[in-house]
Amino acid sequence: MRNGIKIVVVSGHAPLVRGLEQRIPEATGGRAAVAGTDDGSDVAGLLREPVPDVVLVDLAPPAGVAAISASRSMAPQARVLAMADGDPAAVLDALRAGASGVLPRGEEAVPPLLAALEGWAVVPVPLLASLVDRPGPQLAHTAAAQLDDNDRRLLRLIATGSSTSEIAGLLHVSDRTVKRLTAALLRKMHVSSRTEAAAVAGSAGLV
Repeated sequence: MRNGIKIVVVSGHAPLVRGLEQRIPEATGGRAAVAGTDDGSDVAGLLREPVPDVVLVDLAPPAGVAAISASRSMAPQARVLAMADGDPAAVLDALRAGASGVLPRGEEAVPPLLAALEGWAVVPVPLLASLVDRPGPQLAHTAAAQLDDNDRRLLRLIATGSSTSEIAGLLHVSDRTVKRLTAALLRKMHVSSRTEAAAVAGSAGLV
């Protein structure tokens, strides 16, 4: 994890924001600075210069999925992570809106956040299981049927949590090539993130 990481918390719940503003710098040894809003509305103000590296969006009202879309639009280079209590439908909406991972709400978000800062895809196990078990296996199998052997190998590596650098080493290609191949795979599967691709892989029995 590099130094000087700026994290923005978008939530309408002041205790959650205050807790993360204290816990994240402590957990990162001061390498991450946190700014937050407790009314869930001033997304634009928080995303002004300096642009954040990570945006944590609380899916509970008044922030919600709209704040993910706004963050992706105003800070496209930032990594957007959702915080959710456990509603699979809300999680899918967040992933489709551009979130690259899902954390539990509150201070329990800190350990998986640290993993996300190291490049890991993060979704709480109960939520991932719910997503995999949701109706729609035909859609998952249809997406999987379009993949060739190379696509399936890449998908398995993504679904098991391998980082871009780890995948590059295993495939003997550059990190840039892995990013290009991953983007092509997501387009082929009609999903918006590595996390959603992993859920489809689980539903299709590829992992």
